[in-house]
Amino acid sequence: MRREHLAWAGLAAMTVSFGLNFTMGVFFAPTAAAYGVSATALAVAAALGTMVTGLAQQGIGRLLDLLGPKLVLVGGLTLISGSYLVLAAVTETWQFVAAYMVLGGLGFASSSTLTVTTLLGRAHGTQAGPAMARAAIGINLGQLITPWAATALFDPVGVRGTFALLGAIGLAATAVLWLLLPDDERAATVPGPGESLADRWKVLVSFGLHAATLYVVVLMLPKHAVEQGWSVAGAGRLVALAALTAGVTSAGLVRLLRRHPPESLLRVLYSVRLAALLPAVFVPGPEVLVVVAVLFGVASFPVIPLTMAILSRGLDPARMGRTLAPAWVIHQLAAATGLGVATVVHALTDSYRGYLALGLVLTVAAALLITPVRRREPVTV
Repeated sequence: MRREHLAWAGLAAMTVSFGLNFTMGVFFAPTAAAYGVSATALAVAAALGTMVTGLAQQGIGRLLDLLGPKLVLVGGLTLISGSYLVLAAVTETWQFVAAYMVLGGLGFASSSTLTVTTLLGRAHGTQAGPAMARAAIGINLGQLITPWAATALFDPVGVRGTFALLGAIGLAATAVLWLLLPDDERAATVPGPGESLADRWKVLVSFGLHAATLYVVVLMLPKHAVEQGWSVAGAGRLVALAALTAGVTSAGLVRLLRRHPPESLLRVLYSVRLAALLPAVFVPGPEVLVVVAVLFGVASFPVIPLTMAILSRGLDPARMGRTLAPAWVIHQLAAATGLGVATVVHALTDSYRGYLALGLVLTVAAALLITPVRRREPVTV
């Protein structure tokens, strides 16, 4: 596979990985009814699975540098696809939680953005930004295709049949990637000086605040929509609508990154996120969720390749996996914390609006952290 085609392979991998990971939000309501699993248990499973993904990132980073991105990516896709097959067969709540948490959490950790970023960073070096943005379209394709497929399959094949079919499709796609991907691709560049992200702590904190809002909205929006009067199928398509706008935005970023620094584009996206969360908090009625889905989609996953373009700038390709791993530890643990807090807020208020209000504050803080401080020029008399 030629180097310029790796971004398309990354797109395919992220379509499977993110599609299976975030479609779980669409499964929550029908799974609770079909399996007899409480909604709280499902929310806890989502938080624990996200935490497992975060805790595994440091080890995944070392495996990337030791084994190469191909083996790690294929292994992760196998685990997350296999988790769906296991979820189709479980009969008790603890089995569901364990499969979702361990297989799904580790599978997503191994097949998501850290792995694809390392794959593309090694191949393209400092010019990886556009390739990362193109691969990130797969995040949105997965969110667009997989929830739609799941909601279309619930009636004809049932919840268990849907789990099994999506898992089998994921394994088939993994086999194709195994055949197509090269063992390793590295850019012929001089190793960069960056071996630590300590000097980029503001971007790291901003990335964590982004995740604390992102995962709650993407995973819990279907449940929130059902509580507002939407049907299960309609709630799933609401997520697909958000994914569509995110995909269009990611496609636009491929060109914009050639002319604008990622920091400037990030600040624009955070402004759009504020515009999405304001009506979610303050405007009553179920219809407003269409506007929320569209605007939040624009400012959801497209934040990730922009942040990765900043963090991966100047890093040694041979150590990129372990150097970038702390960013994903922060990202996933912040996401898990957000899901946990949102679950508590929902249990106390019977609504997610309280956490969405907190998301407004987190979004403002994330934007401020990547906004350069203007230095005052000395006044001359």
